[in-house]
Amino acid sequence: MCGIVGLHLRDPELYPQLGRLLETMLCQVVERGPDSAGVAVYGDRRRCPEGHAAVSVLLPADVPVDQTGGAVRAALEGAPEVLVTEAGDTTVLAAPVAADVLVAAVRTAVPAATVVGSGTDLTVYKGTGHPRDLAATYDLADAQGWQGLAHTRMATESAVTPEGCHPFSVGPDQCLVHNGSFANHATIRRELLAAGHVFDSENDSEVAARFVADRLAQGENLDKALRLVCERFDGFYTLLVTSAGGFAVVRDAIACKPAIIAETDAWVAMASEFRALAELPGIEHARLYEPEPERVYAWQRRTERRTGPRTVGTTTSEGATP
Repeated sequence: MCGIVGLHLRDPELYPQLGRLLETMLCQVVERGPDSAGVAVYGDRRRCPEGHAAVSVLLPADVPVDQTGGAVRAALEGAPEVLVTEAGDTTVLAAPVAADVLVAAVRTAVPAATVVGSGTDLTVYKGTGHPRDLAATYDLADAQGWQGLAHTRMATESAVTPEGCHPFSVGPDQCLVHNGSFANHATIRRELLAAGHVFDSENDSEVAARFVADRLAQGENLDKALRLVCERFDGFYTLLVTSAGGFAVVRDAIACKPAIIAETDAWVAMASEFRALAELPGIEHARLYEPEPERVYAWQRRTERRTGPRTVGTTTSEGATP
C-alpha cells in the first residue's frame, strides 16, 4: 500500500501555489506509506533556473556535498557555475548546460553517486523517513511551478532506502510513481539488462520506469508506452507518469489499487484517496471520477485543453479536445 498524489496546473495564476497545494495533498496520504517519500516539481526556476539543467543525486556518505559542485564544474567544458542545493538525502546540482551533459559530468566527477532525476524543467527529491518531515526537508510548501507529484511508500518488494523511494526518474524530465506490485518484474528486468540498461535498486517499480523510458527513447508516445505496460506487466498497479509535456494515469485490468481524478478549468489532480483532493481550490465544482481499468488518461501542457482518456487497444479519444 502506497500513496500517490499528482497536480497539473492549467491556470498560471496558481503556479506560485503548487508546492503548498501539493504538500497538503501529500499529508493526506501519509498513512498509506510511512517509510519514505519522494517529490517531483516541474517549472520551479529557483530550483532549476531558466537555461539550466538540474540533476538530482544521492551521494555516498564519504563524499562531501560542499566539494561536489567544484568537482562537477571541473568536469564541464568552460567550467560554468554549478548551483548546489542539499535537501536531506538528495543533492541537486544545476548548471547552464544540456541535461545529458550535466549527467555525464556528474558521473565523471562522482562515479559513486546515484542519479535520481534530470532535466531542464524537473527537480526530484527522494529520502527515507516520515513524509511530513520530508516535505519540510524538501521545502515543498515553497515550491512553484506548473506540475508536481509526490509518493509515500510502504515497502513490500525491496528495502527501505533512498534509492528504493519513488519517484523513479530514469529519462529526461520523466517520472513514474506506482502503487501496487508487479509479478513478472524480474523477467522484464532481465530483458532490459540484456539491452544495456543499468538499475539503481531492486524495486519492481524501477523496472516499469525503465521500460517506459526505453519505449519513449525509441520514439513512442506516452500513451503507447503505457498501453505496452498493460500488455507486458502482470500484477496490481496504479501508475502516475509525468513528463515535460504533462502527465498520465493508468490502472491494471481489475483496477485493484485505488485512484481518483478531479478536473476543473484551473487544474487536473489525481490521488489515491479523495481526502487528498478535498482542499484544492474549486474542488466543489470539479468533475470527479475513478479511472477505468487499462485505460490511459493523459493531459498535455495546454491551458484548458487535454488529450485522453484513451482506451487501451484503440486510438479513440473520449471527451477530449485534440
